[in-house]
Amino acid sequence: MSPWLVVGLGNPGPQYAGNRHNVGHMVLDVLAARMSGSFTSHKARAAVLDGRLGMLPGGAPGPRVILAKPASFMNVSGGPVGALVKFYDVDPANLLVVHDELDLPPDTLRLKLGGGEGGHNGLRSISQALGTRNYVRLRVGIGRPPGRMDAADYVLRDFASAERADLAVTLEEAADAVEEVVTLGLEKAQLRLHTAV
Repeated sequence: MSPWLVVGLGNPGPQYAGNRHNVGHMVLDVLAARMSGSFTSHKARAAVLDGRLGMLPGGAPGPRVILAKPASFMNVSGGPVGALVKFYDVDPANLLVVHDELDLPPDTLRLKLGGGEGGHNGLRSISQALGTRNYVRLRVGIGRPPGRMDAADYVLRDFASAERADLAVTLEEAADAVEEVVTLGLEKAQLRLHTAV
């Protein structure tokens, strides 16, 4: 049975760690804490954590999940992701990519399977490497840049201190959504996430 591969998109290096563009990495750090593990370097140019996540209905341990943070820059994420899919023999339907989304308001989360990349170069690179768009995405809203600020500059800025309390809650909710996808399935996870009050 194919394990789940959960990829958090971002840019490598401490100078990018707090950027809006790195929210995928931040969600994976929350998941790693829940799995009581730490990331190790993988030959596919990624930091990975291989373990079990959550509980299945009935109380059995959750499925095998590989968390991965590509060590490449965002726009060329496809190389490491493609290599990890091959190495772990992951069905693309069991690939979940967590990424920032300009077209959603801050603190908004949306799950979807397949579809376009919406101008997100990290997703485009992954779709090209896999030869398919049919993988799950967890979109983490970061909102549009203020005024006339360029979108590329905006995503490479750190979250403002005023945003950080809400961000902490959003990261936990995003981790919940990932856990629900792998333990309950995408449809149930979407229903819970998208109809939450």
